[in-house]
Amino acid sequence: MGENVKPVPEGMHTLTPHIVCAGAAEAIDFYKKAFGATEFMRMPGPDGKLMHASVKIGDSMLMLVDEMPQWGALGPKARNGTSVTIHLAVANVDEVVVQAVSAGAKVKMPVADMFWGDRYGVVVDPFGHEWSIATRIRNMTPDEMIAAGREAMQKGCAEAQKAPQ
Repeated sequence: MGENVKPVPEGMHTLTPHIVCAGAAEAIDFYKKAFGATEFMRMPGPDGKLMHASVKIGDSMLMLVDEMPQWGALGPKARNGTSVTIHLAVANVDEVVVQAVSAGAKVKMPVADMFWGDRYGVVVDPFGHEWSIATRIRNMTPDEMIAAGREAMQKGCAEAQKAPQ
């Protein structure tokens, strides 16, 4: 490694999502409209598909690539869903969810105040990626979160038992 080479490049964090999209160029446009992303770079392949691209959302990078089935690169829709949720912390979750929906996202979980201290909701983007979006509204210790979670679970179980069968 050269003496002026940083092991983690400037502007990057140690953990960066790298997602596959059926239509990465369209995804870049969506992320600009939905989340205020700024484009960092695109690397088109010989067929015009994006071999690599990256955008910055807030203080973090998101890398993306076009679907390339010949390389096993499939997006969530081709896989019939995703097991990954990308978490986005913002100053105003309500505004960002409205902005994302107006750009084409679908609400999976409406925004609500959560027991762990966040105002939180989940949207699915047009490419099948799930985004949890949150604003911290109450600082809590891990122990307070655990206790509040137990209370929420007990309340939920009690409510389910009261519901007509």
